[in-house]
Amino acid sequence: MTKGERGMELWKLTVHEAHELLKRREISAVELTKVVLDRISQVEGKVKAFLTVTDEIALKMAEEADKRFAEGENITPLTGIPVAIKDNMCTKGIRTTCASKILYNFIPPYDATAVAKLREAGAVFVGKTNMDEFAMGSSTEFSGFHPTHNPWDLERVPGGSSGGSAAAVAAGECLAALGSDTGGSIRQPAAFCGIVGMKPTYGRVSRYGLVAFASSLDQIGPMTRDVTDCALLLNVIAGHDPKDSTSIPQPVPDYTTALVPDVKGMKIGLPREYFGEGIDPKVAEVVMQVARQLESAGAELIELSLPTTEYALAAYYIIAPAEASSNLARYDGVQYGYRAPVSEDIVTMYSRTRSEGFGHEVKHRIMLGTYTLSAGYYEAYYLRAAKVRTLIRQDFERAFQQCDVLLTPTSPVLPFKLGERTDDPLLMKMSDICTIPANMAGLPAINVPCGFLDGLPVGVQFIGKVLDEPTILRVAYTYEQISGYRNLLAPL
Repeated sequence: MTKGERGMELWKLTVHEAHELLKRREISAVELTKVVLDRISQVEGKVKAFLTVTDEIALKMAEEADKRFAEGENITPLTGIPVAIKDNMCTKGIRTTCASKILYNFIPPYDATAVAKLREAGAVFVGKTNMDEFAMGSSTEFSGFHPTHNPWDLERVPGGSSGGSAAAVAAGECLAALGSDTGGSIRQPAAFCGIVGMKPTYGRVSRYGLVAFASSLDQIGPMTRDVTDCALLLNVIAGHDPKDSTSIPQPVPDYTTALVPDVKGMKIGLPREYFGEGIDPKVAEVVMQVARQLESAGAELIELSLPTTEYALAAYYIIAPAEASSNLARYDGVQYGYRAPVSEDIVTMYSRTRSEGFGHEVKHRIMLGTYTLSAGYYEAYYLRAAKVRTLIRQDFERAFQQCDVLLTPTSPVLPFKLGERTDDPLLMKMSDICTIPANMAGLPAINVPCGFLDGLPVGVQFIGKVLDEPTILRVAYTYEQISGYRNLLAPL
């Protein structure tokens, strides 16, 4: 391969592969960044993964990264690596919209902690990715600007709400990305786009600077092409942050030490509720093949039950909108963001601003949340949902007395067609039935590609105990080595 041909292929590299080439000075960060930006210009018209592409900023950051390599100082596995950031994380000097017209012109004066950590590590920011407005959705069709297309089949959704990040990674428009996960918003699009996506333990990664949807559920996490890259990104963004009162004050291990291809003697739980009603039988069978492969590698399979799983979806759609109703009250057209141009008085200005600025799905959830928190309904709805949440957490605690990790489908269905579920809110919300319980319990969970059906990716989910990211990374890495499903790039 000539140097020119090699340059054309650089967007196909994983983070760790690119790091080795950068470290040996076989390529430069500027060269790598230019190739990725060229790739964006080639395929973005089809995929529409980005809301903002930051060409000039990216090239300046790449030049800074090359200086680090030249001086041999402050080099990390992410130095010079082109990454994308979901557009609900504050980026200093770069527009942050949450895919909402109400924030169409908002430029934050500071970085989110996770973004600041990437910047400190020397990563290169190529842009902000599309999402469902304020992270409310499962398909990235509820963006206030445009839908994103699944790079494996442009007529299908990439999942949501981190669909832009997932599509960008799968399409080669970045080497890795950050997403956020409130009810499956990292894992479900990762499954739909054939990449790795992890929701860490609640509080493991700082939420400071993440525009809040549901504060007790939101969590930032990595979206990458293989498990090794996932561990590398998690090493950088995890850790206690005094700016986030929910951040866990625990030291961060080196997650790459968990990347050992060995599951001998491990107990893997198979919850019955995740393989029954509501799950596409073909998807369930592909995921069961993963269990059998891990069993052949020395793991012990244990069938068990998580009986409160059937109530998780209903409880989530009381708790999350209630928290969203409170969090989104700040968008009133006064301090920043969109303001309705003509209003007779301040109350009318508030009303028109919110009516014109928010999309249908966001307004729907705000009204639902406001209703459940209102006098006379709080105990009937929110308090009961909080009690169900406790029962869900206790279910998981009992399950982990029998096993080390749980194995489930990530999505109950294959990626569906654009427009197929937008008129059926219940059917759309059912897309998250496999992922929501881990959020309700604050547990770490990871999606790993595990095959294809009709040319579309299928993902398997591994759920672990609180702060036990190393175990799910180990199981995920072992499966990845067995299956060979890694660095899957859509044939665009």
